[in-house]
Order: sequence, then C-alpha cells, then structure tokens
Amino acid sequence: MKPTAVSVCVCTYRRAAVGQTLASLARQTLPRDVILQVIVADNDETPQAKRLILEAARTHGLALTYVHAPARNISVARNSCLETATGDWIAFLDDDEVATPDWLGALLQTAAGSQWDAVLGPVRAVYADTAPRWLAAADLHSTAPVFSRGRILKGYAGNVLLKRCAIQLRGLRFDPRLGRVGGEDDDFFYRLTDSGGRIGFAPDAIAYESVPPERSTLSWLAKRSFRTGQTHGARLGARGPGLARWLQLSVAGAKALVCLAAALLQALSLRDRNRWLVRASLHAGVAARLAGAPVLRMY
Repeated sequence: MKPTAVSVCVCTYRRAAVGQTLASLARQTLPRDVILQVIVADNDETPQAKRLILEAARTHGLALTYVHAPARNISVARNSCLETATGDWIAFLDDDEVATPDWLGALLQTAAGSQWDAVLGPVRAVYADTAPRWLAAADLHSTAPVFSRGRILKGYAGNVLLKRCAIQLRGLRFDPRLGRVGGEDDDFFYRLTDSGGRIGFAPDAIAYESVPPERSTLSWLAKRSFRTGQTHGARLGARGPGLARWLQLSVAGAKALVCLAAALLQALSLRDRNRWLVRASLHAGVAARLAGAPVLRMY
C-alpha cells in the first residue's frame, strides 16, 4: 500500500509559542503508513525565528521545511505553504495552537471515510485566570464549523485538512488583498464550496488555543464578528446585485436589530448580553458591506 504523505503547515509571525505548536506535532500518534512533513512559513520581514524553528525541529525530531515569506500578510504565508507542500493532504495549524496527540489521525480518519475535499477540526479556547468570567462562560473564542442545511459552506485555516489535488484542480489560493484585513480563510473556503467542494468535520481532531489579554474583550470580539459579516456580505453582494442586494441588506439589518433587542432583554446577564451583541455585530457587518462600507482592517 502506498504511504499517505501529509504536509502540516504552520504560518508564524513573531510568536515564540510556535515552539509549543511544533512540540505537539512531534507527539502525534499516526498510523504506520502516514509520512509527516512539517512546513513553517515565517511571515516576518527578516528570518529572525529561523533558528528557533530549526532548533525545535531538531529537538523534536521533525522533518521540517522552513520557508521565509516576508510580507506581514497571512495570505502570502499560507500560499507559500500551498506551493511548498508535496503531501497528498495539506493540514494547517495556527502558531498559537497546540494539537492533541490524536489530532491528525482523527482528521485523516474522517477524510478516508468519505469524499471530502477538506476536513475541519474544533479549536477550543483556553482562557487565562485573569479573563473576565463572562468571557469563559460564553466561550466565544472557540471555533467549530457552521452547518447550513446539513452542509458546511465555509471553513477556517486554524485546524483543517485539505486534499491537495482538489486545491490544485481548482487553482485555489488565499487572496493577498485580504491577508492584512482578515476574512481570507472565509473567502478561500467559500470559493471551495461554491465550486462544488465538500467539507467534513472531525470532532475529535482537537486543537487548543490560548486567548491573549488583547483579545479577551467584547470590543475585539465585536470587531472580529463584524469583519466576518463583511466577508459574507461581499459574497451575497456578488451573487445578487440590484434589488436582491437591497433585500439582503434589509434582512441583515433586521437581524442585527433583533439581536440588539435580545441583548437588551438579557442585560442582567453579561454572558448572554454580550453573546447577542457579538451576533448583532455579525449581521451589522453583512449589512455594512452590502451598503458599500469599507472593509474593517483587523490586523
């Protein structure tokens, strides 16, 4: 039987925690017929992290390829990974995530069970003891796919396995125009499913992500949700110009108002109130993009 080659890609930018990410890859429990290749794309202007990354690879016995992608643009780094990868499958893991030992095996097992072009795993947030109590209770940083009528229409690049031939066949790349503002992974996976690609979900392919203090606020969550909504709004606008666009705008605006009303009704519960406010931001982002508002810059 031909071995299954997997290229696991990590894009990094001045984050020492990438060493922990690589250590978690070295702890993977894999079938004997799986060959693991690790690619790290360094998005910094100068290759300052190269020594740290290569030393971590030697320490943990990883077959690692270092790529310098100096653009401060996450799309450029991810595209460098796609161009460097040689495996049958390409996996992405963020440089602030730690994979469980069964992470990659669970992704591969789900991929083998059906004709998926991509398989997502859940990302579970880890909150500091100093984080607001409502934040951990609401758990708005954890990530899992959204199903629409039984299908997953978009994904995320923090925990995913991609079939390389499916990506090559469609000529898919991450849009560099979105690499500094956010929404590049939403856009990538929307184009995958719009062209007939299928996305599956592996609930046991778990990665953990620590939430830093600067992201432990309602304002950051609202901005991220608004930006996500803008990506969806751009897609709706492209598919339905004219009257259809204004109908979509009206629906998104109405949804935002309903969420705001729900937040008012839940004013005594910070967890529930803030959850509704973040949801309102999502729909406001959709409406704003349909109305032609400029894209919010996240990074």
